[in-house]
Amino acid sequence: MAAAADTAKPRPKTSPKSIKFLFGGLAGMGATVFVQPLDLVKNRMQLSGQGSKAREYKTSFHAVASILRNEGVRGIYTGLSAGLLRQATYTTTRLGIYTILFERMSKADGTPPNFLMKALIGMTAGATGAFVGTPAEVALIRMTADGRLPADQRRGYTNVFNALIRITREEGVTTLWRGCIPTMARAVVVNAAQLASYSQSKQALLDSGYFRDDILCHFCASMISGLVTTAASMPVDIVKTRIQNMRMIDGKPEYKNGLDVLVTVIRKEGFFSLWKGFTPYYARLGPHTVLTFIFLEQMNKFYKIYFLDS
Repeated sequence: MAAAADTAKPRPKTSPKSIKFLFGGLAGMGATVFVQPLDLVKNRMQLSGQGSKAREYKTSFHAVASILRNEGVRGIYTGLSAGLLRQATYTTTRLGIYTILFERMSKADGTPPNFLMKALIGMTAGATGAFVGTPAEVALIRMTADGRLPADQRRGYTNVFNALIRITREEGVTTLWRGCIPTMARAVVVNAAQLASYSQSKQALLDSGYFRDDILCHFCASMISGLVTTAASMPVDIVKTRIQNMRMIDGKPEYKNGLDVLVTVIRKEGFFSLWKGFTPYYARLGPHTVLTFIFLEQMNKFYKIYFLDS
């Protein structure tokens, strides 16, 4: 027994919990700076053709051209402040909790958790992060949707903090968590698919012998993860977008709940409208997944070199 204890590998040094949360948020915020225009197009496409209206945008390229023509280059970055706050809250919590739980569920010799445990960890981290980030999510959806409305119907939020203050004052503080349930449901689906499939894909690529633990490996694993996540989460995402952007009509909300959104979309726009905008969705999610994990991996790598190994 003593000999076995002597030969057992010590648990490798890891960064403090606060650093894990910080790096998670910074990685997400860094990625958002690059993909915010794609997030804008995704949201516009999901709202295009709402109800029985004709679709405003035929394709994602048509949406980009229309936004640039009507709102200018600056318009393509509408909602950036809300996107950054969402990452500072949602992603910081999500990746921080995931990293901590992942390490706790790993064995003493460094063997990672199995696939099902990774999925469970991802869902727990995602749901918690979604609850924390819902107010910023509501502000983001509204800010990115504003430009498609007639001038007299626009909300006209100047930045995310202006949006949060006005929503609280005009509609009540609980409105900041409107759509919290579908947001958390989406996060469960996204994180179960994204985080677990990323870890699994990365491990599979490393085990193949053709990859080393470098940026190329992280890129390939992230692209696989993004594709899986896109296919799984689009129906839930459109529910979240529609609920958070809805208005009160004669004192009543446009939709009763998430199920009502699904039924209404299928009845009025067709079943496959639940996957409307697959290209811009993946065009946003894929690069965001890639950039987030690359930034996170690189920050962890440099922290280990300069603070843990020094």
